[in-house]
Amino acid sequence: MTDIEIAQRAKLEKISVIAEKIGLTEDDYDQYGKHKAKVNLDVLKRNENKKDGKLILVTAITPTPPGEGKSTVTVGLTQALNKFGYNSIAALREPSLGPVFGIKGGATGGGMSQVVPMEDINLHFTGDLHAISAAHNLISACIDNHLNHGNLLDIDVNNITWKRVVDMNDRALRDVVIGMGGRLNGIPRQSSFQITVASEIMAIFCLATSISDLKEKIGEIIFGYNRSGKMLKVKDLKIEGAVAALLKEAIKPNLVQTLENTPVFIHGGPFANIAHGCNSILATKMALKLSDYVVTEAGFAADLGAEKFLDIKARKGKLDPNVIVIVATVRALKHHGGDKELTVENVESLKKGLVNLEKHIENMKKYNIPVVVAINKFITDTEAEIVAIREFCNELGAEVALCEIWEKGGEGGKELVEKVIDAIDKNEKATKKYKPLYKLDLSVQEKIEIIAKEIYGANRVKFTTKALNDIKKYTEFNYDKLPICVSKTQKSLSDNPNLLGRPENFEITINEIRLSAGAGFLVAMAGDIIDMPGLPKKPSAELIDIDENGVISGLF
Repeated sequence: MTDIEIAQRAKLEKISVIAEKIGLTEDDYDQYGKHKAKVNLDVLKRNENKKDGKLILVTAITPTPPGEGKSTVTVGLTQALNKFGYNSIAALREPSLGPVFGIKGGATGGGMSQVVPMEDINLHFTGDLHAISAAHNLISACIDNHLNHGNLLDIDVNNITWKRVVDMNDRALRDVVIGMGGRLNGIPRQSSFQITVASEIMAIFCLATSISDLKEKIGEIIFGYNRSGKMLKVKDLKIEGAVAALLKEAIKPNLVQTLENTPVFIHGGPFANIAHGCNSILATKMALKLSDYVVTEAGFAADLGAEKFLDIKARKGKLDPNVIVIVATVRALKHHGGDKELTVENVESLKKGLVNLEKHIENMKKYNIPVVVAINKFITDTEAEIVAIREFCNELGAEVALCEIWEKGGEGGKELVEKVIDAIDKNEKATKKYKPLYKLDLSVQEKIEIIAKEIYGANRVKFTTKALNDIKKYTEFNYDKLPICVSKTQKSLSDNPNLLGRPENFEITINEIRLSAGAGFLVAMAGDIIDMPGLPKKPSAELIDIDENGVISGLF
């Protein structure tokens, strides 16, 4: 059966039953149909003095076309924890319609480790992404309205940095001219669109700790400059309250369930190669108050998602991760070893690719957090290949567990649960605890160089003239003490997508620095990362269908 067929045959509990499992009453949530609910933020206030549960971060080796199954392991691990007597909630990102209809298809796990209702979550869900799009585009509309009605802020039409957004892959919107057709249609100017998950509103949404904090952060967004070079903020337009009002319901975390009826929060979804790649702080904190163990994930590999989780989200949310799980697969490691026939046993190519896993293990240990490697098993994997990974991890002193959660659900995660619980116990007794990779009071260049050299393995960093000028400008405006969010390819540890494995002796080039003042970080652009993806030659949209009875097929 396909993933969607498995999901459609699942026996779902009513969301009221799932809510009751984690101590919620009817007054704590609003139902969206039978199987989805939004949980009120009052729950956090009521439990603010309650001790947090343990936080488990799931990440992965460098992504490959075959996939690694990070979301599947995240879901499977929380199912396994609950199955073996540990009260657990998963906290995940919301899927974007761009990848769903582009190349990825569904994004709720796979096999017997999925979040349901799968179709709803992958499509419009509870409308959060549409609310974020509307909030973002309200700012855009008000900027152009201000220009049309006298421009009292003296906005420089040629220096407006705020784009529009839509939650769809649409390359035709990367470069557009707006305001055409005469005075009644506004002032003509060149602009562009981002995909919604690349919006600064999305980043703020996921880093806000309350509605008041959300509104304050929105007000601090820099949307452009006046003709004297002064930064202009959303609060100068006096609309931060209206923008926040559009997010009144969206800001509440979404409660759903796994195939085994264990609770899951799915909330927010910034891309990790553009933004910080983590679900909302609010959802993570709520899960920590309502369970003993929280399993969450960060987008793409450890060099992007996990680094940003640990240096941005955990720092801003005052989170203390207890263990990091790195997901690896036999076929992905063989890909990094240069193999093309990934379903045929090849221990030699696998061993060559293990250097990628090695680097990610080294990186995560720099944060003083124990690491467990999860081998996400596929039916084509051989015993010799599994043994090779185990032996390699043992040589590195890294715990490793075979994961069969795709095939067996929670039952297939028993070894992983044992290793994770043991790692958490050791972390509790350790003298060294989680600490970010760099201090915020370092210069912008120093922080970028630390990430590039320590995490990516670069031996040098090149800053273009534009990047240096950007750094100078943001330093003058006192934005130099913010954390760094690097935007680069997810396909390699380097900024060159063709360099697989563990690249050596390479240079990272920083082309420009962008300011996300509302979100509270600087974006260092390494390479040409497009914030409006395009569709492939054969998009997933061609495979997705619906019948007369409303049954959807082809989502995965």
